[in-house]
Amino acid sequence: MKRNSMSFFSISLWLLFTAVMLQAVESAKGKYAHMLFNELFEDYSNALRPVEDTDKVLNVTLQITLSQIKDMDERNQILSAYLWIRQSWYDAYLKWDKDKYDGLDSIRIPSNLVWRPDIVLYNKADDDFSEPVNTNVVLRYDGKITWDAPAITKSSCVVDVSYFPFDSQQCNLTFGSWTYNGNQVDITNSLDSGDLSDFVEDVEWEIHGMPAVKNVITYGCCSEPYPDVTFTLILKRKSSFYIFNLLLPCILISFLAPLGFYLPADSGEKVSLGVTVLLALTVFQLMVAEIMPPSESVPLIGKYYIATMTMITASTALTIIIMNLHHCGSEAKPVPQWARVVILDYMSKIFFVYDVGENCTSPKREKEQECKLEEGDGCQRRHKEVQDLLSNRNDDCDLKEKLNGNLNTSYGARGENVRETVNCCSCYKMLIKNIEYIANCVRDHKANRAKGIEWKKVAKVMDRFFMWIFFIMVFFMSVLIIGKAA
Repeated sequence: MKRNSMSFFSISLWLLFTAVMLQAVESAKGKYAHMLFNELFEDYSNALRPVEDTDKVLNVTLQITLSQIKDMDERNQILSAYLWIRQSWYDAYLKWDKDKYDGLDSIRIPSNLVWRPDIVLYNKADDDFSEPVNTNVVLRYDGKITWDAPAITKSSCVVDVSYFPFDSQQCNLTFGSWTYNGNQVDITNSLDSGDLSDFVEDVEWEIHGMPAVKNVITYGCCSEPYPDVTFTLILKRKSSFYIFNLLLPCILISFLAPLGFYLPADSGEKVSLGVTVLLALTVFQLMVAEIMPPSESVPLIGKYYIATMTMITASTALTIIIMNLHHCGSEAKPVPQWARVVILDYMSKIFFVYDVGENCTSPKREKEQECKLEEGDGCQRRHKEVQDLLSNRNDDCDLKEKLNGNLNTSYGARGENVRETVNCCSCYKMLIKNIEYIANCVRDHKANRAKGIEWKKVAKVMDRFFMWIFFIMVFFMSVLIIGKAA
């Protein structure tokens, strides 16, 4: 027990001694830091380029770390990003011997005390021209200065929305000195690309790289070269949001358009359905137009909307034409022979369009021919019976007229009763004429009704034909645009 207490006491003394020594070292370093700062900046000026020879080029190394994409404004073509900008260079007048200052190799001082390169974002698209953030710089004993500063940049970006919402964008961030040319300040990139290790994932965009390239450009105003470093941010849009909110509803609405051909013509809702679908797609088209920039390149989803709206307009126009065929009455011309053969004989079987009581095993045409034959035979028989009846009635009337004459001469008053009986022959003639007129009217009515039924069947077959045509068109258009996402 005594031995344990002794070991604990020795450890405590060692820790106390270490803390005191560290405090003494820190206080000593703080003392040397103040001394170093006073000596370095006694005759220092941050207004001039810190080189011993004015003909010598000052090298500035630039490194960009992308932290977050704040916004991509496609309509105004502006990219807002949160960056960490690191610049490093050597100052010839800020060097010291660290051994004279108790091994002090670096100090941190405000950045406005030292000379800083005027490196700016060339393609800046912000109205705020404020000074950079006045963060501290790290000054090393060999004169190397490292300046880390955060920045929220708004840069112009040429946006190509031809394949929206499955598009990729490339936005450039070009950094360079504003007043110094390449013979005075040379800018280089420390890495081949921007640093993406601290990037916060964006909900709309995926980052596929940020390569860096150094360019040396000679502008028309000056003969000296001006170097710059361009970071190209490669972005890929996440299309799930637009698929579920813009594309999928459009596809579902588009499949309603061909169903307008399946509605019965007597329902009165065929044209209303087409107009309603067209208005719904117009609303989605306006939503896309509000997002996209007013450029000549139409986005992919906009092309799909336009194609679908054109298809629905065509289907509504065809529906109106087919409804006119359906409502052809007795005044219409008979169905042409080619339409009977192509539409009523073949297309009706292909699209399974049959009348009530008709199926694929007993086609209507055969039944119609049988009915026509039976009708013709029955009409001929009835006509023959009527003619026989008329001839018999005529013979009877002639006979009765002769008898009436003879009876008038021989019996006198009794012949008047016989004359009344003979006058009934004229009543039979009028009755038969009326029956023939009614039969002709019924026959004409049946013929007109059969003609109207044929036109209705033609309209029904054309409805089914265009329904499948438009279903196939909508399917292939949907597959085509969804295939762009792959």
